[in-house]
Amino acid sequence: MSGIVQNNTVRSSGTIAVAASGLNWDSAVITGSTLSAEAGNGYFINTTSNACTITLPSAAAAGDQIVFMDYARTWGTNKIIIDSNGLNYQGDDDSFTVEYNTSGETLDIVYSGATKGWIPQNDDTVANPGVAPVTQKGIFAFGNTGPITNISSLVNSSGVISADVSGVGTARQQCMSATYGGDTAIFAYGTTGSFTNIRNLVNNSGVVAADATGAGTPKSQGAGVAYGSAGQAVIAFGNSGSYTNTSNLVSNTGVLGSDVTGVGSARGTCGGAGYGDGLGIIGYGYTPSGRTAITNKISSSGVVATDTSGVGTVRGGLDCASYGGDKAIFAYGDPASTNLVSNTGVVAADVSSVGTYPREGIGATNYGGDKAIFFAGSGSGVSNLVSNSGVVASDTAAVGSVRQNVTGAGYSFNA
Repeated sequence: MSGIVQNNTVRSSGTIAVAASGLNWDSAVITGSTLSAEAGNGYFINTTSNACTITLPSAAAAGDQIVFMDYARTWGTNKIIIDSNGLNYQGDDDSFTVEYNTSGETLDIVYSGATKGWIPQNDDTVANPGVAPVTQKGIFAFGNTGPITNISSLVNSSGVISADVSGVGTARQQCMSATYGGDTAIFAYGTTGSFTNIRNLVNNSGVVAADATGAGTPKSQGAGVAYGSAGQAVIAFGNSGSYTNTSNLVSNTGVLGSDVTGVGSARGTCGGAGYGDGLGIIGYGYTPSGRTAITNKISSSGVVATDTSGVGTVRGGLDCASYGGDKAIFAYGDPASTNLVSNTGVVAADVSSVGTYPREGIGATNYGGDKAIFFAGSGSGVSNLVSNSGVVASDTAAVGSVRQNVTGAGYSFNA
């Protein structure tokens, strides 16, 4: 155990335990973006100007204690991020992200040993649990290259798209896709000229599995969104001969559920992505009466909400992806535009499109933990990267077959 001995009033000999008040408080207020913390210390963390990433000791003994205090009550604006530096934190390894973002919070952690590692001993109402790492890579699959195809293209953690990967499963277009299980993906439904309800799972190495029987009504043109904290996803809306608003839940093992009665305006060629903490949004597309800009939020339990009035240009054939860790972006389609989605699900007004547009049948996915990429569409093979602040870059030259009606999803926790 480390720490400062405050008193030995009885002048005992032998090993003396550290007093409860025995922390050595650092008198310097920490204002930097990083801190390497030491056991036995207390720190005043001022995040007025920036977030602070705190690296814990790489070795610790049971009973070691560290305290962090929100000096300026600004953790709600600029959070602290805990890097457990190879040790466990509340039983999770250091691949999990641990953040504290409550203003006025004091974080008091004690090391318990290798199994559970560091454990907060302050009020549990302000001890946020870790969350699973976000996906680092992406995959685009299926679509139309002239004939309908089943080829796929992997996206690495830097946003570079691979050459074509030989197809697996039934060639089709206008599939729906989503990340499930945290680091795996699913492609479902689509059309071969006839609507299907087959599904193809993607493992965390980016390998597409053979066809498996789907569930519910065969359809195409809908959107998929991951939701909740246990790795589930929902696929909603689409075209089954006429536009629909039904949805289908995907378990964290990739099992596709039966139809759930629809909510909101029936439509297809919409886009969807996650935002906030386990929430999602699906928006835009074609309705029986034409293009729309309406959106529908997805709760952390996979419930599709009623319509929210549209913002920006009405359009279809677009897609949506997560960026920045807790936000989303709708982009392209016909006519093309870009709309950012805040971490509370508020859709912003139009931002002018960048690169080749309009492009319908475009695909999108997140990659690199906090960035996004849009790919192909309208017989194009170009891609456009999206930074972690939501800025869309100019075209990157085509790799592999040009195509449209492609779809994308994230996979893999590893860079």
